[in-house]
Amino acid sequence: MPHPTTHVATLTELLEANRKYPGKITYLEGEHDARDVSYEELYARAAGILHHLQRLGARRGDKLILFLGSNEQFIDAFWAAVLGGIIPVPVALGISDEHRHKLLRIARKLGNPFIYTERRSLDRIDAFAAQADESATVAGLRSRAFLVDDLTDISRAGQVHQARPDDIAFIQFSSGSTSEPKGVVLTHGNVIANCRGVVEAAGFTPQDISLSWMPLTHDMGLIGFHLIMFYERVHAHLMPTELFIRRPLLWLTLASRIRATILCSPNFGYKHYLKVLGDRPVEGLDLARVKLIFNGAEPISVELCEEFLTRLAPAGLPRNAMYPVYGLAEASLAVSFPPPGAPMRTIALNRHRLGVGSAVELIDASTRDAVRLVSEGRAIPYCSVCITDDEDRPLPEGRTGNLHIRGANVTRGYFEDSEVDAAAFTADGWLRTGDLALIHQGDLYVSGRAKEIIFVNGQNYYPHDLEAIAQRIGGLELGKVVAAGVRPRGAEIEELMLFVLHRGSMEDFLPLATRAARVINEQTGLEVARVLPVKRIPKTTSGKIQRHILEQSYVDGEFDGELQALAALHAAQRGPETASRNEIEEKLRSICDTALGGKRVDVNDNLFELGASSLKLIEIHERIDHEYPGQVDLTELFDFPTIAELARHLESKLGSSEAA
Repeated sequence: MPHPTTHVATLTELLEANRKYPGKITYLEGEHDARDVSYEELYARAAGILHHLQRLGARRGDKLILFLGSNEQFIDAFWAAVLGGIIPVPVALGISDEHRHKLLRIARKLGNPFIYTERRSLDRIDAFAAQADESATVAGLRSRAFLVDDLTDISRAGQVHQARPDDIAFIQFSSGSTSEPKGVVLTHGNVIANCRGVVEAAGFTPQDISLSWMPLTHDMGLIGFHLIMFYERVHAHLMPTELFIRRPLLWLTLASRIRATILCSPNFGYKHYLKVLGDRPVEGLDLARVKLIFNGAEPISVELCEEFLTRLAPAGLPRNAMYPVYGLAEASLAVSFPPPGAPMRTIALNRHRLGVGSAVELIDASTRDAVRLVSEGRAIPYCSVCITDDEDRPLPEGRTGNLHIRGANVTRGYFEDSEVDAAAFTADGWLRTGDLALIHQGDLYVSGRAKEIIFVNGQNYYPHDLEAIAQRIGGLELGKVVAAGVRPRGAEIEELMLFVLHRGSMEDFLPLATRAARVINEQTGLEVARVLPVKRIPKTTSGKIQRHILEQSYVDGEFDGELQALAALHAAQRGPETASRNEIEEKLRSICDTALGGKRVDVNDNLFELGASSLKLIEIHERIDHEYPGQVDLTELFDFPTIAELARHLESKLGSSEAA
């Protein structure tokens, strides 16, 4: 029997092919809040929304920014655009200033895009733009905005445009905030080829059941766990990312309840789940039906995979379900998969013999210089991989080199960026991924990266962006601060480090370090694990910063003395703890202590100086909202970043409520 969607060549044809199939998407909004949308209803919604977009003036080839928090609203709007030949551009909402900057940068780069969003989100961007001197950009967006709040009638269908395989399906902008964001252009043909390749490699069937909490603005969320599942007619369940962040244990509770067979998470998701699980036994879960739990989107920790599988074994999670994969947005998502059901394969290599062109040296995993890598399988159908030296010449198996890809699923270029295109592609058409890898016994092992990218919470960030933010404070000039992602020995995920050129005393350095960590935390929502003074910033003869030297020095313990001195100085300067004024302050202190486990929180401490990442802020807000429902908005944690300030704000709110 032929595959039900074998004949489709575009996403438009896919939606039409599935229109009468009795499939559905389930949106899980809470533990007991599930909503089904049939494929037929999805088509009707998309066609109805398209009518409103076309009334607004959107036409084939126009760009439509999707700036939405709701998975259901996102999917509806995405397909509405696809039906009309309008090009969707997903952008994450976020809670930090850098997320808002990114939206405005993308809007400027796109020219005159339309935007599909909520009134509240657009108002927040408006308020931010007024402060950032960006009012003209937002005024343009407002004139081409469709607010989901105004959507009341979708009974009239818009005019469908039949796309061609070479037409642009959508544009994915780089995950990190960058002064000049790169837009990966994916055609209908790219996406359909990836769908086919993934289904063939992973063996999905319409009898499978998937669950994902990944954001739909991320390629694993949108392509991996919506488009590919829709292509194969898998019953897909989508859970809000914020719900997973607030209640990670709910993820596998729901997976057990719906009898999921396909799950996914990057490294930080497994870490987040295990942290909240703590020492509690796993009870009441049945994960025996899980066939594949995709692990990708950031460098994979072998140790974390093993810990997760061991902790979840009592729930019946098969040990061979862990599925380490390699992919990137430029490949429409997937590049290489292991055989489904095969045990996870790992090797241990000498970390000092992983330079481009080096022959890999297998060593005992327990030795100090060992780095463990996991097999990410072989290239999926319709995609090819190649390992090369720095002159793009192929290297034999067993040597580390630059990982290049080519195939029907691979982008032909970036949005209106010929300079980036020229740097990204080789003369014979291979895409340079920027990652380092090797082939061992036929399998692909990704060993590191040649391009400068920092992976945090499943997202990519560019070091120079973070350095530019740190340089906003006095005393830090260009070239005097280095951002790097470092995975210390024994750690399971990368940590964000700042190395700062400083030749003065530690007493002078501590306030500078505190301000640098705080500004990055406030602007990006990222936690800076360490800020370290260095006497010299290593550079190449051409002046390029050699981050890897600083990273390796930290891993080798060369900064242990500085860390101890800073810790002692910080403890001495804190002094006695400030007593709470009242019950509200004490409750808020308890909430922050729990969320920032291991850090003693004073009522006058700035949460951003303590490293309250966006994930921590969501957790803190969830607990405050439980104690004081509807009184504090998440964004107000930025306005009142100390317990004392937040308590006074909350007191005024509660006073007003009582008066009313």
